[in-house]
Amino acid sequence: MSVSITKRATVVVVGLGLVTLSACGSGGSEKSAAESKTVTLVSHDSWAVSKNVLADFEKQSGYKVKVLPGGDAGQAVNKAILTKDNPQGDVFFGVDNTLLSRALDNGLFQPYEAKGLGAIGARYQLDQGKHRVTPIDFGDICVNYDKKYFADHKLTPPASFDDLVKPEYKNLLVTENASTSSPGLGFLLGTAAKYGDAGWQDYWKKLKANGVKVVDGWEQAYDQEFSGSSGGKKAHGDRPLVVSYASSPPAEVVFAKPQPKTAPTGVAAGTCFRQIEFAGLLSNAKNTKGGKALIDFLVSKEFQQDMPLNMFVYPVLDGAKVPAEFTQYGPAAKDPETLAPAKIADHRDQWVKQWTSLVLK
Repeated sequence: MSVSITKRATVVVVGLGLVTLSACGSGGSEKSAAESKTVTLVSHDSWAVSKNVLADFEKQSGYKVKVLPGGDAGQAVNKAILTKDNPQGDVFFGVDNTLLSRALDNGLFQPYEAKGLGAIGARYQLDQGKHRVTPIDFGDICVNYDKKYFADHKLTPPASFDDLVKPEYKNLLVTENASTSSPGLGFLLGTAAKYGDAGWQDYWKKLKANGVKVVDGWEQAYDQEFSGSSGGKKAHGDRPLVVSYASSPPAEVVFAKPQPKTAPTGVAAGTCFRQIEFAGLLSNAKNTKGGKALIDFLVSKEFQQDMPLNMFVYPVLDGAKVPAEFTQYGPAAKDPETLAPAKIADHRDQWVKQWTSLVLK
């Protein structure tokens, strides 16, 4: 969810090279037998699972899981589309609602109704009825703030989109490029949902005039420019506001040694946009049976409860327990901005072009 898109051209060439190599490989029975016992998951770079949980699936299903990371979500989706006729894997994980229409319109997935789908809320099932993708997790893209900065400056942190354009927050915000970053795009879509087709551009004019800084991706924004993160402190970041996730404060606690009693960062609850991630069985997958088993595993209670502290996202399965760190330091937004997939599909590319012209030029 959170890796910036970089070096897209290089990745595309590598991807095409891999396809050529696989097409030229021998199709002997020995290789086919090995492939049938292996299921390959193509994902973005943020995929993670506990070793014991993955081992449980492999033992119970009889399949070995091979993972092929492919960069940021947008980068991985584009690569999968380019290779869809001879895919690198069987299941793709990590396409989200901001990019879902692009994947579906390009025929990236074949239908499969996962076992246990009935225990997932209808609000997450954006391809309901067709089952080309299965919801796996959700997260909220929100502005995070550095608590120490605002305490030291005796300044109340911003709480909403409207606050971010106020003079007291001038030159404090860093965000990601909406054309190269998943959270950057989500933040743009959040403003479009908040202010509508007629108002979001005026909002960004105000945000630009108020000194918003734009960088390529999340890692640069959060780990280098943001003064509140552990990485940003080491890099002497000077921006106390950053576009990140509602689950970023728990991560600051979990990975700190020693762990602080309170999170050093907070979330501006009125700046959030809901992001839902999906998995799908790739069209032309070589191991469809293994792929279906893997998707069933991704919506199982064991995986859903393991996922939050590995990928810092929230489970979609009803009844799945959320870690205490999440409820204490990074609860999901109560009223996030949302947009219908059809609306995103109709306007995303145009909005990104307009945003680029408006903000970067």
